[in-house]
Amino acid sequence: MELYEIIDRLGEDKVKFVQLQFTDLYGIVKSLTIPVQQITDAIDNGIWFDGSSILGFSRICESDMYLKPDPSTYAVIPWLRSDKGNTARFICNVYNPDGNPFSGDPRYVLQKIVSEAEALDLEYCTGPEMEFFLFKTDNGLSPLPHDRASYFDLTMDEAYDIRRDISLALEEFGIEIETVHHEVAIGQHEISFKYDNALRTADNAITVRFAVKAIAQKNGLHATFMPKPLATVNGSGMHVHQSLFYVDSRKNAFYREEDKYSLSELAYHFIAGQLTHINGMSAVLSPTVNSYKRLVPGYEAPVYICWGRTNRSALIRVPSTFRGNPDSTRLELRSPDPSCNIYLAFAVMLKSGLDGIAHKLVPPAPLEEDIYLFSDDKLRDLTIETIPHNLWQALKALKKDKVIQEALGEHTLEKYVEAKTREWDEYSIQVSQWEIDKYLELY
Repeated sequence: MELYEIIDRLGEDKVKFVQLQFTDLYGIVKSLTIPVQQITDAIDNGIWFDGSSILGFSRICESDMYLKPDPSTYAVIPWLRSDKGNTARFICNVYNPDGNPFSGDPRYVLQKIVSEAEALDLEYCTGPEMEFFLFKTDNGLSPLPHDRASYFDLTMDEAYDIRRDISLALEEFGIEIETVHHEVAIGQHEISFKYDNALRTADNAITVRFAVKAIAQKNGLHATFMPKPLATVNGSGMHVHQSLFYVDSRKNAFYREEDKYSLSELAYHFIAGQLTHINGMSAVLSPTVNSYKRLVPGYEAPVYICWGRTNRSALIRVPSTFRGNPDSTRLELRSPDPSCNIYLAFAVMLKSGLDGIAHKLVPPAPLEEDIYLFSDDKLRDLTIETIPHNLWQALKALKKDKVIQEALGEHTLEKYVEAKTREWDEYSIQVSQWEIDKYLELY
């Protein structure tokens, strides 16, 4: 939108305040609120803020930064409508005082890798399936599931109205919802929205996260995208469907009709790139100590580095498509979880796939069996490796992977490894209730 169009929209929507949103290193939404009268200056010149107060940004001695709104992300925040005036939001890019983009801005990191793909006439499109839990708040903040329902259940599902409210709110943000349903675990739900280019999808995904939390809070509940809040049930993943389209022809670059899997050579190279770099990506895709409590056998989460079509135990799956619809040909990466910084996750996913294309990497043969049933001997014979077992292993793999390091950039890499190492060190000295129960009396 042009500036005059934005001003008109703000007037039509009776907006009095504007939230300028961006994310920190962890992907948590931050915002600065300005009166609507300041929007012209914000769009033309930007709004200054203290970058040293944001995780992973700048030091105190170089703290000045400014935000510039992306006009395409304009939306009125539904739950902040008021007779006294509404509140709108823009998602922003972060800039240094010299006018250059801040290299540690997660949104810019993704934009940079997207530009690399576009230079090859390729547009990266993604569609995440975002899972979350709804917990009661009767006894404070604790993992007490809101219902006792299961996958696709309706009779025991007490959250239908809440999911409806979430869907309606997201539609007001311009997000086209495809499915919303109860997931396998008690209190667990999933939202899938329309496939789009990676930057728009990442913007939509961070909007989903803060919208879900806001609607849940209005209903007296707590929503969490924590990967594994309950020990004995499935955790929350964020399976990401992904494909490449040729920019000029708008044809799906992953599709080839003659292939058994309907995949092009470029798609096979992309698969190989992601399999090659999955260990280096894991600290970004599965970024918390808790993430690796989800990535264990028995809970429908991927553990082994392999790919296949019908195999839901595989790390990368080739979903079935309707005949005669080549645009729906895609790859599903199943290890990410919704606690990740989605901008950084998409950036490393794309970068690894482009590396596979650049070096014409070839993936191993697909596996269509349940790998969890394989013996250790069979796994060794097939040379099937596993993804990292914990955050510390993932960080070590990241430190060895030059391609993923390049995707993140020097600033983001340094700050990210520093923050996540501190998180692991803090976790490592904790004494859990399990340890007390297991060892205190025995020893």
